[in-house]
Amino acid sequence: MSAEETHHASAEVAARVERRWATIAVAIVVMMAGLAAFAGIHRATMPQPRVETIDPSRIHLSGEFVESNLGSVLEANGTVTVRAIGQQYSFTPACILVPADTPITLRATSADVVHGILIQATNVNTMLVPGYISEQLMRFTRTGDYLMPCQEFCSFGHEGMWGKVKVIDKAEFADRAKGGGRLSCVGQ
Repeated sequence: MSAEETHHASAEVAARVERRWATIAVAIVVMMAGLAAFAGIHRATMPQPRVETIDPSRIHLSGEFVESNLGSVLEANGTVTVRAIGQQYSFTPACILVPADTPITLRATSADVVHGILIQATNVNTMLVPGYISEQLMRFTRTGDYLMPCQEFCSFGHEGMWGKVKVIDKAEFADRAKGGGRLSCVGQ
C-alpha cells in the first residue's frame, strides 16, 4: 500500500467519523428543539388553574389590598393569610409577622411594575405582576427573622427594596391575634 492509498483510506475513515458525529449533533439539536416546542405547546394548553386579576390603579382604594387589610390575620380554621403589596421601592407591610408550624397563604400584588418576593433560606419565591394576584403557600418550621428582597429588577432604587418576615411562636401569634385586626412587625 502506497502512501497515497494510506492517505486516501485515512481520509475516508475521518470523513465517516465526522459524518457520524455531525449526525449525532444534528439529532441532539432536533431533539432539544422538539422538547422545547413540546414544553411550550403543553404550557400554552395547560394554563394555571386559577388566575385572579385586580386593577392596579385602584388597589389602595378598595378591595382586599386596602391598607387596613394588609398584614397577617389568623383565620377561623387556624391558618394564616398574609396580604402584601410590592411597589417601588418597598413592600407594604415592610415586616410580615407569621407563626411557626402553621399553614400560611401569602396573597400579594404589585401597584406599579413587576416585583418579586424571595424569602431567603426558604423555597418561597414568587413574582408580583401588576393586575394579577400572586398566591403562595408556605410554612415555617423555625422562628426567627428572614430577609425578603425584591428579586426582580424594578428600576433605580431596586437594591434598597427589602422586607422582612418575622416568624414567632404559634402561641405568641395566637395571643397577639386575639385583639383582631391585621398583624405586622413594622416598628419592632
